[in-house]
Amino acid sequence: MSAELATVRSAILDADGLVRALATGRRKGRPVPVVDGREVRRVEVRVVDLKAGRHLQVTSYDATQAHTTNHLVGEAAAAAVDALLAQPFANWHVDTATETHQLRVTKKGAPLLHTSTRAEEVAPERGHDRPKDRLLPEDHPVLRALGISDAQGRVKPTRQAKYRQVEELVRLLDASLTEAMAQGRVRTPTADDPLRVVDLGCGNAYLTFAAHAYLSDRLPVRVTGVDVKQQSADHNARVAADLGIDADFVVGSIADARLEQAPDVVLALHACDTATDDALGRALEWEAPLVLAAPCCHHDIAAQLRTTEVPEPYAMLTRHGILRERFADTLTDALRAALLRREGYRVDVVEFVESAHTPRNTLLRAVRTGADGSEAAREYDDLLAAWGVRPRLGELLDHA
Repeated sequence: MSAELATVRSAILDADGLVRALATGRRKGRPVPVVDGREVRRVEVRVVDLKAGRHLQVTSYDATQAHTTNHLVGEAAAAAVDALLAQPFANWHVDTATETHQLRVTKKGAPLLHTSTRAEEVAPERGHDRPKDRLLPEDHPVLRALGISDAQGRVKPTRQAKYRQVEELVRLLDASLTEAMAQGRVRTPTADDPLRVVDLGCGNAYLTFAAHAYLSDRLPVRVTGVDVKQQSADHNARVAADLGIDADFVVGSIADARLEQAPDVVLALHACDTATDDALGRALEWEAPLVLAAPCCHHDIAAQLRTTEVPEPYAMLTRHGILRERFADTLTDALRAALLRREGYRVDVVEFVESAHTPRNTLLRAVRTGADGSEAAREYDDLLAAWGVRPRLGELLDHA
């Protein structure tokens, strides 16, 4: 075992100091990591106090669900950690009460470790009965301020869907940001130069405030919300003042908004139709290292499909209105993903909330890598030639 991995191992097995460890990604040219016989995307490790004593809790996430196992601190926990470290994860992010360790394995298999000291010591949470392992508990002040939870700290029945949306988006943001920072794609923020997060088309800023509430406990962060409505900016400024949050709210369209500094993270939650394209266009203009966009409505391409000549033998895909609308959703986001790849981003298209809770549950997650986008450009051009559509994002980029 290398000295870098040994440092990570020691930090994880420090039962008194471990806050959380997160393993993500897979090394280039290696198989997908396997835990307990299942291919997994990421693994979280923390220490919990059970009736049977202190245990190391390992939660592994496959494509559909989470699986949790507990290992008694000592030989059992050490064996579990050694098994995890033997898997080809590309990144490890380990938070302890006093330090943060970020381990990245390069394409050539070399481990690179960065260790930083926390500005303030944090107390690890050892409770086992956390309600559904929520990142933002129901009684969090920000949820009360946003009207998601009531005065007793319980999510209102009419706001359950919004709570699930916010919770899952924050969970994706956490995992994506942790991985991107471990890979060196997103810089490590400092108190003098905090992480810059902008929420485009923020509306009443549910995601803006939720992201700040979660991230500010872990690193220095400054959030900015952009919305065309002055009413939204005034409302959000009042909420920020009530919460004691130092945040900015800019009034203007996504296309015209001006920021003092380019953001590190761009968020766009359910910006309607081509507003999502405007948000992605600005993210590309800023060369944002990390972008999370949840599209909403796809009227533009759907309207074009009503008049365009459909390539054979795919006429049935657009003959019926409901099928045309659904296909337009898929085609639009496929074109967006191709354009992001063309511009040097690694892109994942994922489901962030189960469709039973909301039909608008697709999320584009893009990390700027600077990779060659020529193949994506060819795929994009071929798709345009076949379907004869003109995506808004493509027009924005081609006329930039």
